[in-house]
Amino acid sequence: MTPYSAATGVENVLKILEGRWKLIILFHLFGGKVLRFSDLERAIPAISQKMLIQQLRQMENDGIVLRIVHHQVPPKVEYRLTDWGQALCPALDALLKWAALKDKDLTGMVFTPEEAVDGTATA
Repeated sequence: MTPYSAATGVENVLKILEGRWKLIILFHLFGGKVLRFSDLERAIPAISQKMLIQQLRQMENDGIVLRIVHHQVPPKVEYRLTDWGQALCPALDALLKWAALKDKDLTGMVFTPEEAVDGTATA
């Protein structure tokens, strides 16, 4: 992979995940959870209904979220991650571990790529 192709790949990934709420929605759906729209509204109280709908539609169009419509009265709509969406979990866990390193004193620490992710570096 060349630096250019890597940069292009990162740009494409960021286009899919951009938006203030997408990662938060993803975290609520990880682990095979199936949530109704109202469950997501309650789980993320700061998001407006319009924005939640918009973000879910974009994620559905990108193949990350599956929208399940149950034809009943009242209508019931559920959301879950596709297999591809669920595959993001390890990558986002690694990002959280990386972010946790910010507050550690890393002076003099030597990291292998694996240690940088799991936090087991040695001095």
